[in-house]
Amino acid sequence: MSWRIVVIAQRAKLDMKNGYLVMRTETEQKRVHLDEISVLMIENSAVSITGCLLAELMTRKIKTIFCDEKRNPAGELMPYYGSHDCSGKLRKQIKWSEDVKAAVWTEIVAEKIRQQAAFLKELDKADEAEMLFRYREELEYNDASNREGHAAKVYFNALFGLQFTRSTECVTNAALNYGYSILLSAFNRECAASGYTTQIGLFHNNQFNYFNLSCDLMEPFRVLVDRKVVEQKFCKFESEEKHILVDLLNQSVMIDGNQQYVLNAIKIYCRSVFDAISDFDMSQIRFYSLEKP
Repeated sequence: MSWRIVVIAQRAKLDMKNGYLVMRTETEQKRVHLDEISVLMIENSAVSITGCLLAELMTRKIKTIFCDEKRNPAGELMPYYGSHDCSGKLRKQIKWSEDVKAAVWTEIVAEKIRQQAAFLKELDKADEAEMLFRYREELEYNDASNREGHAAKVYFNALFGLQFTRSTECVTNAALNYGYSILLSAFNRECAASGYTTQIGLFHNNQFNYFNLSCDLMEPFRVLVDRKVVEQKFCKFESEEKHILVDLLNQSVMIDGNQQYVLNAIKIYCRSVFDAISDFDMSQIRFYSLEKP
């Protein structure tokens, strides 16, 4: 099972030899077997990479993220065809009924608010937690009354102060946005690997958003990023801080009765959602929980 998160932070040349990723710099050479790699992050824009390695990364479905000159995720490598039956999956996705999409979205929002409320309760913010639990109880079909939006305002103000907004340029928002982008990449890979297109979502439907479906599915997992940002109390957000958030994918959580890395939990969760949609059975959805201390 792949488990390594490999970050290329310096100028280097990457190629493949005998099933290994080979990194060459002016002073050293290192290699990692491709079977061990779950995520490859190209953090330095001066890295060169061979075509045969790119093709093999796609074949093995290794998440490959490319960063810009500021070392922020800018794009990712995704195969055209992630599943042998992707044509059939795409036809089904286009025909997903509004009822089934609304039912799944309602479950996702309910779980997201539950995770947020549980985190606030752990932080001894009982009043705010109780308010979020109440919002969850008031949740209507397809979140018609926007309980998610109301919960988010209470939640972020409780975490970071009444003056905090998600639109402010600050270290906290930089960290949150970076962490969310790493999660989004993970969900993009699972959607593609399962044979679905990321453009067609359940609730998100922005014509300029390439990742509507991934944005829908990732919502309950955002709280994992929030927890890490609160825990770390970043005073700056540079390379070291980014690596801490990338490593979030190797955190352990419980899902479907077993302990899994976040990356594997995302796979289990996504496939359970797709099964729930196919069978119109919301009880099939498997959400994660934090492992017991």
